[in-house]
Order: sequence, then C-alpha cells, then structure tokens
Amino acid sequence: MIPIDNFIEDFSSLLPNHGNLLPWEITNNLKNILSGIITNLGAEFTINDNVAVHQTAVIEQGVVLKGPAIIGPHCFVGAHAYFREGVFLTDSVRIGPGCEIKNSIICANTAIAHFNYIGNSIIGRQVNFEAGSIAANHYNERAIKNISVVYDSRIINTGSDKFGSLVGDYSRIGANAVLSPGTILSKNSVVKRLELVEQHKIDS
Repeated sequence: MIPIDNFIEDFSSLLPNHGNLLPWEITNNLKNILSGIITNLGAEFTINDNVAVHQTAVIEQGVVLKGPAIIGPHCFVGAHAYFREGVFLTDSVRIGPGCEIKNSIICANTAIAHFNYIGNSIIGRQVNFEAGSIAANHYNERAIKNISVVYDSRIINTGSDKFGSLVGDYSRIGANAVLSPGTILSKNSVVKRLELVEQHKIDS
C-alpha cells in the first residue's frame, strides 16, 4: 500500500471512490475514472466530447484536448499544449506552451513550465517543473519493460509497462531533468537541472 495522501495533501478527496488504489492503478484506469466524474460536474463546466473545461479556465490557441479531460477552476493551458487523453487539472494549474500530458493528475497551484512531457503520473500541489523536464512513463531502452517502484525500502512490481511518477507536494524539478518510469518523490523534493532520477535499476 502506498498512501498517496502522505505525498499529496487530501488527495483521496479528489477521487473518493478510488482511494484504495495504487498510483499506477489510478493512472492506468484514469480514462474511466474521469469519464465517471465528468457526468456529475456542475453547470460551471462546459462539456464537449468528454472534455470538461471550467468557466474560469483559460485555454490558449492551438491546444488539443482529447477526452476524457477535466480542466478545473482558474487553470491556464498555454498555446499548442497537447492533452492526449485522461488528464485532470484540479485548480489553478498552469501548463505552459508546447507541453504534452497523458493519463495524469496534476494538483492545485502546480506549474508545468513549457515543452514538458508528463506521462501516467500523479503530480502534487505547488510543484514546479522547469522547462524541458520530463516524467517518463515507459522504458524504451530496456528489454524488460515492466516497471517497479521503490517505496519504504521495498521494491514493488507495478505489473505495468506504463507508469511515470508520483511527485509529492512542493517539489521542484529542474530544467531538462528526467524522472525515470516508477519515480516516487516525497514532499519538498528537489531535482537538479539535467539530473536523471532512476530509483530502481535493472540489467537491460
């Protein structure tokens, strides 16, 4: 068990019917989870093609939003960002120009600068990703694609070949840093510019 609330304050209130799921179980099933949430959203959201955008959100030109997706209150999505499907921005999230987001939850007051990739990840509150930093979700270079995570000094097999990162509140990810698949960062983590985080290494 990995209690996500220990990383992201009050995360379980976002998905009250899915609080017992592991992070990769949430991201792998996020399309279905969001589709269920969208059906219960209020009139303050405009919903088209399973994409819900809050009336206070700002979406710049050239943005591609593939459903299901929820863009919450006071969010900003910069020009030519690409949401591939299964994206949930909670409140006051800023996504800069040219970012690509897939199967991910990004929590309140977090900023993803520009030209970033966030795949199959859960990103906490007030996190900052500087330009070009990446939460990778797949081991292209490995013969064994299955992803494991390290938590509480234990190696946990996710049983999946697609999982990015769980990033705790108030963390800082430097420009052009890479979070390898299966990265778990506690609250207030700092990743330096150009740093590669690889918490569980195996022979390729």
